This record gives sequence, structure tokens and C-alpha cells, in this order.
Amino acid sequence: MMALGKLYLIPTVLYDEALETLPAYLLDAIKDCQVFFVENDKTTRRFFKKLWREMVIDDYQWFVIHKAEAEVKAQFLQLLKAGKNIGIVSEAGCPGVADPGQALVAAAQETGIGVKPLVGPSSILLALMASGMNGQIFQFHGYLPIDSLERKNKIQQLEADAQKRSCSQIFIETPYRNNAIIKDLLSNCKETTKICIAVDITGPTESIQTKTVKQWKEAIPDIHKRLAIFILYAE
Repeated sequence: MMALGKLYLIPTVLYDEALETLPAYLLDAIKDCQVFFVENDKTTRRFFKKLWREMVIDDYQWFVIHKAEAEVKAQFLQLLKAGKNIGIVSEAGCPGVADPGQALVAAAQETGIGVKPLVGPSSILLALMASGMNGQIFQFHGYLPIDSLERKNKIQQLEADAQKRSCSQIFIETPYRNNAIIKDLLSNCKETTKICIAVDITGPTESIQTKTVKQWKEAIPDIHKRLAIFILYAE
């Protein structure tokens, strides 16, 4: 019986030039793969070339994850069962953590295939580490509702839950709506509630600041179209 392939979860940079945030052992994993399932094949190939200039791109099979449709999942499992080692790569950060790849990893787990997660930058964890907020109890919520009333209600729910459970509430927003969500947070939270705004993590313009709502109101930041993570905490 043919041995099953291995699945590597390969992190990438959060910022294009921040290669120093990646451990050296990533290259060994890349070299051990014959197939890659990626969020964006062009950027992944460019990224790999920065790590390994001699890499011959055409020697590998490439598949775009998209939403892991049934056809993609079937190809993925077929290749693993044929003994091929596969690497999953998202567009930024760690595969499967607020990024595509989770459905493929779930299929691998169900099939009994070994999954090897590799260390790399996660904006969620880096923001939490630097925030000074509770790292014992925290929740990641992805995107908050777009509808203004629903978002207001969600913010108030998060604040109440943060206070009740001492839970750090982590969420993200589409970059062009960053300033709008800051306005909503400052309008709907108590003045003593703490908000961490983490921007451009690992980049040259990185800024990670935690202030109370009252303090943020004194100098409201403009982070329009910048990559950001928000954390809310109420005592």
C-alpha cells in the first residue's frame, strides 16, 4: 500500500519585505512538497522565489484554493493518497486562521493524513501579544456586521461579554472601512473601555496602541486603507 503524503501549512509574510519574520525551516518544508494549494498562485510563486531563487516553478503542481470547492477537495485528497506532499499557503499570515485552507485541512484530518503546521506571523496573535489585554481568554470574531444597527448591537454585545468574562474581543475590518468602525467603537463603548488598534503589523509603519475610549477620542487616528486588527477589552 502506498504511503500517504504529508500536509504542510506554510505561513507567509504579513508585509512583503518582512522575510525576517519567517523561520528558516520553512524552506525545508517547501522543498519537501511536490504540490501547492494556494490562495494566489502569482504572489506565492514570487514569495517562494525570494526564499529560494533556484526553485523551478514548473517542477511543481499548483492549485488555487478559492473556497475549496468539491473538485478542488477531491484533487487534494487524491494527490495526498498518491503519496504527494502538499503545502497550503494563504495570501498573508497562517493558513486556516482567518484565511483559506481550513476546509482542506479538515478533509486531511478526516482521512487520517498527517498535518504539520509551521510557525509564522499571525496578525491576530501578534496584536494580542502587544495589546496588554487578556491573553488567557480571547475570541476572534472576524468581520463585524456591515449594517449600522447590527454593528452597533454587536459592539455593545462584545463590550458586555468582555466585561462579564474578562475576554479580549478581537476583530478585523475591510481597510477602507477602518475609520468608520473606529467611529462606531468610540460612539458605542463606555469611556473606560480599552481599544487596541494594531496597524501594518511587521511593516515599517507598524503601530500597536491600546488606549481607553476617552483617550482615543482626544486624538482619533486616520488609518484609512491600512491593514488593521482591533481588540476590545472592558473591566
